[in-house]
Amino acid sequence: MRHIRFLLITVMVLAIASTAFAQDDTPLMGAWDACETPSELPDTVTIGLVASITGPISFYGAPQEDGVLMAIDEINASGYLGNTTLAVSIEDSASDPTYNEAISAMAKLIEEDEVTAILGPTLSSEAFAAAPVAQENGVPILGLSNAAENLPQTIGEYYFRALMPESTMIPYTVESAIDLTGMQTVGVLYGDDDDFTLSGYDAFIDALLDNDIDIVSEETFERGDIDFNAQLTNMLGTNPDAIVLAALAAEAVPIIVQARALGFDGPILGGNGLNAPGIVDGAQDAANNVIAGTSYHPSSEDPISAAFTTNFVERFGYEPDQFAAHAYTGAWVMATALRCADSADRDAVRDALVTVENFDSPLGAFGFDENRDPVYSRILQEIQDGEFVVVAEES
Repeated sequence: MRHIRFLLITVMVLAIASTAFAQDDTPLMGAWDACETPSELPDTVTIGLVASITGPISFYGAPQEDGVLMAIDEINASGYLGNTTLAVSIEDSASDPTYNEAISAMAKLIEEDEVTAILGPTLSSEAFAAAPVAQENGVPILGLSNAAENLPQTIGEYYFRALMPESTMIPYTVESAIDLTGMQTVGVLYGDDDDFTLSGYDAFIDALLDNDIDIVSEETFERGDIDFNAQLTNMLGTNPDAIVLAALAAEAVPIIVQARALGFDGPILGGNGLNAPGIVDGAQDAANNVIAGTSYHPSSEDPISAAFTTNFVERFGYEPDQFAAHAYTGAWVMATALRCADSADRDAVRDALVTVENFDSPLGAFGFDENRDPVYSRILQEIQDGEFVVVAEES
């Protein structure tokens, strides 16, 4: 069942967004100097969000919804789009493993809600299945958490993404993890039926070989599996220094718990799927010594990142993760395309997205490269005593 919300902002959001401003009342977010305040936009512009807000993928999708909602409030309260109100129509793809919900959600947003642009969907596999609907209709779409390889090239010129592909993040993750742990041998465990985990596997293998790490074992699983003892027993029999895991959170949690139960206490190195707080919530103490590359950490003292974190905690009562940060940034980036296009025309917004660069955000300076993949700084985090801790940062 799809969850649908249509949000129109009222003057009450002024109180919500007030701390998003510097002491001189200058809003922290937004490319204010890049374009003039728009004057030709309609009174209301509606964008769409497709996210897995319920089901096992809600580890990632629920924070995305919150990040987008907070950004929309701040955009409207700041007057970033002049006299125009930015509204969002939200569709829940409900963690549907067939991706039909994501496809239907995309079609509804375009055909019934007539949105100008779309944020999402949550999973790379959802994007491969559903983003072509936006491409075929000439609707700009910004994937918030799609890290599989070659998504922009496969879908087409209307697709952008806010999350680095695994092929960009994982080499940094591996190199930094070697410095951190001294690992020389690894066992690799990966999902072989998902676009994201397969991309993670390929990126890990390349990065491990490039760094002369000995791969002593490889094992596979499928989405929905719950017992991984056979694979882990085989792997641990080869005595790896570390386990490399390409998995989504639903499978990662039991894998981590079962690996610890079998006696492995070494580092577990993962891709973007291991960055959700649900990893800690689900695996508890077993999650300690889990390592992954990311783009945002709530401890950042950067003014924009710190304001985002503070406002998010005050509004929602929990600390944001990178999925919330990417969604929040993505909504602001889409608003910037609207501001610079000064038009709700889909082609004009798409063309304006291409020009976004050095956009100050909770992720640092954000922009797009020639492949419409994002550019920003990378960090390495490790779970220590039940918390994500930054252990390396890209200079």
